Amino acid sequence: MKRSSGILLSITSLPSKYGIGCFSKSAYEFVDQLEAAGQKYWQILPLGPTGYGDSPYQSFSTFAGNPYFISLEALIQEGVLTKQECDSIDFGENPARVDYTKIYNGRFALLHKAYERSNINENWEFHQFVEKNAYWLKDYALFMAVKQRFGGVSWTEWAEDIRMRWGFAMEYYQRELYFDIEFQEYMQFVFYKQWKQLKTYANEHGIQIIGDIPIYVAMDSADTWAHPWLFQLDDKNYPVAVAGCPPDGFSATGQLWGNPLYKWDVHRDTGYEWWIQRIAYCYELYDVVRIDHFRGFDEYYSIPYGDKTAENGHWEKGPGIELFRTIQWALGEKEIIAEDLGYMTDSVKQLVTESGYPGMKVLEFAFDSRDSSNANDYLTHNYPENCVAYTGTHDNETIAGWFQSITEEERQMARDYLCDYYTPEDQLNWCFISLVMRSKANLCVIPLQDYFGYDNSTRMNRPSTLGGNWEWRLTEGELTEELIDKILKLTKRYGR
Repeated sequence: MKRSSGILLSITSLPSKYGIGCFSKSAYEFVDQLEAAGQKYWQILPLGPTGYGDSPYQSFSTFAGNPYFISLEALIQEGVLTKQECDSIDFGENPARVDYTKIYNGRFALLHKAYERSNINENWEFHQFVEKNAYWLKDYALFMAVKQRFGGVSWTEWAEDIRMRWGFAMEYYQRELYFDIEFQEYMQFVFYKQWKQLKTYANEHGIQIIGDIPIYVAMDSADTWAHPWLFQLDDKNYPVAVAGCPPDGFSATGQLWGNPLYKWDVHRDTGYEWWIQRIAYCYELYDVVRIDHFRGFDEYYSIPYGDKTAENGHWEKGPGIELFRTIQWALGEKEIIAEDLGYMTDSVKQLVTESGYPGMKVLEFAFDSRDSSNANDYLTHNYPENCVAYTGTHDNETIAGWFQSITEEERQMARDYLCDYYTPEDQLNWCFISLVMRSKANLCVIPLQDYFGYDNSTRMNRPSTLGGNWEWRLTEGELTEELIDKILKLTKRYGR
C-alpha cells in the first residue's frame, strides 16, 4: 500500500429512500464524494445476510450477500416493481436510523414480487451465475428456504432428517421448495450484479473497496449446516465448544460469542480447501480484505458448549502461518489487513510479522491512564509504515464520544500529546484525525462520524449488547461540499 487514506462507512449507513443504505444512487454519489475528498479507499462492514440482532458479523452465510442491499430503485427501472408499490411500504419514520423490523417485514415482500415478475428462469445470465457459484449457492438457497419453512428457527431445531442432511430429506425439500429456493438464488444474482456494478464504478474512480470478514461463521449458517465435519460438532451436529474471549478488564465474565470452532486438523487434511474458496470469493467482492480477530489463527479461546459465561474456557492452538502460506500458494499475493487489536502475546505478534500483513492501530487505545509510557503501541509516533491507522472502528465510540467518556487524567494525557490546550472540545475531532493522518502508517482510515465530530448517538456497535446497534444512517445532503473540501485539504496536507 502506498501512503493514502480512506473512510469507514457501512453500506447500511448510506442515505436512501427505502429505509436502509443500499446499492442505489446514493452509493454512487458517495463514491464521487470519496474521490472529491482525495480518498483512495472505502472500508465497509461485512456484506452477508443478517439475522437476529442484525449484526453483520453473525451471518447466515460467509459467501452470500444481504438482500437488504438490493436497490429497489434499480428494480423499478427494470420494470419488475413499481414506484407506488415501494412507496406504499412503511420502512420507518426516522431517516437517520435503520428500523430493521420494518425492513424485514417490508423488503422481502417487494423482492418476492420482483422475482415473480422477472421470468428469471429464462435468463441465461442467471443460470450461469447459479452454475458458477453452485459450490456455496445450492446449500445456501436450500438452507434459507428450509429455514423459512420451519418458521425461521435455527437449523439445530429443525426435524432430524433435514438437520442431519439425510439424502431422502434433501431430495424432498429440493422438490417441495423449488420456487422458494429459486427466489433465494434470484436475490443472490441481483445482489451480486448490483454490487459488481457499484464496485466497478468505485474502481474506475480510483476507489478501492476494503471488505471485512469475521474469522468465525455463525452457528445458524449454511456453512455450519452444510459442512458440519469442518467444525467442532458432535455426532448429532450440536456444538462441543464455542468461541469467545476470556475475562479481562472490560468484562469480568468474558465474552461468549457462541460461534462454532473449526476442526483445524480436518481443514489441514483438506489442504484448507474451504478457506481457499472463502478467500478467493472475497476477492471477487473486494480489493482488500480485513480479517477480524486475527489472533484466533494463532490461539483461539474454547468455551464448553452450554456454559452461560466465558469463564471456564481455555486456549487452543490455531493453524498459524501454515494457513496463510497455503492461501498464498493457491491464490498468489493478496492484500489483507490483520485485525490484531487487544491483548497480543509474543506468538500472535510473530504470526502477524511472518504474514507480512499490516496490523491495525487505534488512536482511542493510546491514552490509557494505566499505561502512561511512551512505548504504548497506539501512540502515533510508534506506528510503523506497515499498518492501518484509525481514530476508532465500528466497535468503538466515536472520537468525540470517546473524549467525553474518558477520565479527566486521560483527557489531560491526550491534550499533552497534542500540545493543544485551547481548541474547543467540539473541534478536537480534527486534531485527533490530523494526529493519525500525519503518522507513518501507510493507510489511514477514518470513520465518517469522526469527520462530523458526532457523539456516541451515531456509534455503530456496542459489543456484547443487543438492540440499538448497526442503525446509524446519513441523511440526504448531510455530507456537504464544505466538509468534503475540508477532508481533501487535510488529506493533501499530510501527503495522502
